[in-house]
Amino acid sequence: MKQLVLTFVITVCAFSFALAQDAEHNAVKKTLNYYLEGGTNNDFDTLKKAFHETATMKYIREGSYKEVNAIEFFKGVMKPGPKQDRETKILSVDVAGVAAHAKLEIRYDKFSFIDYMNLLKVDGEWKIVSKIFYRKPHSTY
Repeated sequence: MKQLVLTFVITVCAFSFALAQDAEHNAVKKTLNYYLEGGTNNDFDTLKKAFHETATMKYIREGSYKEVNAIEFFKGVMKPGPKQDRETKILSVDVAGVAAHAKLEIRYDKFSFIDYMNLLKVDGEWKIVSKIFYRKPHSTY
């Protein structure tokens, strides 16, 4: 009987942990979708919800390292307009406590952006705190 109770308690604990992990993964995905949907719809206010105010974006342009405030960058380049013709995917999410990492793909006709997002749970909300990316040209076979 003791072993049955112990097995039950372990099973309930494992199930509770799995539910908590699913909830955190879903919360991270919600934040990532603010970024993806805001960008697709040219909606800066939605996109901005994904980022911490001090979030950085780091990238290589023409062989040179660049680092900018992510919100300021998007504020400068996003213009209201029709929905963008692109496909977006969340390729992976890894959560460890209050830290998370995600890989995204934003696919256009001739190239894709591969984004790597680092997120932290700040004041109970998941926020992107840094982004790096690569602009991947599509093959022209």
